[in-house]
Formats: sequence, structure tokens, C-alpha cells
Amino acid sequence: MSSNAPIGVFDSGIGGLTVVKEIMNQIPQESIIYFGDTARLPYGSKSQETIVTYTRQIIRFLMGKGVKVIVVACNTASALALETVKTEINIPILGVVKPGAKVAADTTRNGKIGIIATEGTIYSGIYNNYINNINSQVQIFGKPCPLLVPLVEEGLIDDPITTEMVRRYTKDLLEIDIDTLVLGCTHYPLLRKTIQRVVGEQITLVNPAYETARKLKEVLMQNRLENNSTMKPNHQFFVSDGAEKFKHFANTILSCEVVETKDVNIESY
Repeated sequence: MSSNAPIGVFDSGIGGLTVVKEIMNQIPQESIIYFGDTARLPYGSKSQETIVTYTRQIIRFLMGKGVKVIVVACNTASALALETVKTEINIPILGVVKPGAKVAADTTRNGKIGIIATEGTIYSGIYNNYINNINSQVQIFGKPCPLLVPLVEEGLIDDPITTEMVRRYTKDLLEIDIDTLVLGCTHYPLLRKTIQRVVGEQITLVNPAYETARKLKEVLMQNRLENNSTMKPNHQFFVSDGAEKFKHFANTILSCEVVETKDVNIESY
């Protein structure tokens, strides 16, 4: 595998762009191929069998593009599919759950950690398992937030409706007196300002997107896959539906210009 090959990143939609943004900031020399499964989102309410099927299809697509490592920039797919698919490919693959879980366990002061995520991620118990493996004394409180992904996908980032939903979803967690809140879906960092305003500055927000980019940098170094080319990185973007809408949104998030986004019939993979 060439060290100058691109990194593959995928998510159920636009949320994985928060991971892409962190990769671009922390490892700017790397090229990225991104796939957003916009035709089949949200993932959070779907069965594990379905998520594994979707993940395999996307991995086949990315492998066909010659990627050197894959980042599962989706908490639901990381929770429900990563352990199954990682033995099926011969390149490094990492998810977003482990990096975020470690930071949460290391950050909490009173031992009460809240997690907001999709139903699939919460009910998998994967954050609980990872965090308790690091610190068995920590108490973990999960809250499914099924409406936040659709709100983000519709671009309602600063909308009063979104603020109200964040308030409703976090109400019980605040009453428990958590001091750390994991943004357990890659869409949620796009709501970071809203969430912080609702929960208050006294609560530390953990952004797994940032931590995943740090972990990716380690994986590249360990496998001697860092890009050593002096050429400008070449980023490519693909979705399963709504390419123009995705491109417009991506250009409001990323520092580079997304010139083109292509539609892919992912069901054929």
C-alpha cells in the first residue's frame, strides 16, 4: 500500500465532515475520499444487520478507490459494524467511539458522564463498555436523540426548534449532575455552540471527531503510511443522494473548497 494513497472516511450523511475537518487541520498533507450515505440516513434507528450491510458496501466502494486506511466517521456504524468488518479487510480501520470514550473517562471530575447519541449507539452500550474498561467507577448516562441528525441534515443548526430539542434531550442528564457530555454522533459537533449554551460552560463537551483525527495520525505513523508527497492533497466527495445539497453544506464547514460531489449507486457494491 502506497503511503501517498488517500484516507477513506464515511458517515451516514454530512456529520462525518466534522471528522474530515479535524483530519484536514491535524494532518493537512493527507488526501481524503469521503462518502456520505445520504440516501439511507439516519442510521441510528436501523438494525445491526442493516448497518453491517451498509458498512460492507461502503468499504467495498472505498477500497475500490485505493484508500490506505478507513475511518468509520459514524458512531452507529462504529458501534454496530466495526468489530465485524475489521477482520474482513487488510488495511487499518478505526472508528470514532474509542477515542471519545478515553477522553471522557480521563476528563470527568465527579465520575458522572452523559452521552447523547443515536438510538443504535446508546442501546449498543459500546461507550459504557469502553469507558468502564478504563475506569470502572464512572457512572454513565446515555440519552438517545433521534431528531438531532435530521435537524442537522436539514441545515437547522441555529434554529429555535433545534435548541428546544437539545434542551429536552439534555434535561434529565443535567438533573443527574453530569460534568462531562460526549457528543456521541458526528453530526453533533455541528451543534456544539447550541449544546454548550443549553448545558452551561461548567460541563465539558467531548468531541470524538477531534480525538479520532489524533488517533488516525498515530495509526498512520505506526503503519508507516504518512503521506510524504509534496503535492497538494486531492480530496474527493461522494454521496448516495443529493450531491449538490451536500456540496453546498460541505462548503460551509470545510476550509477547502468542495468543487464537485458525485452521486454513487452504493447498492451496487
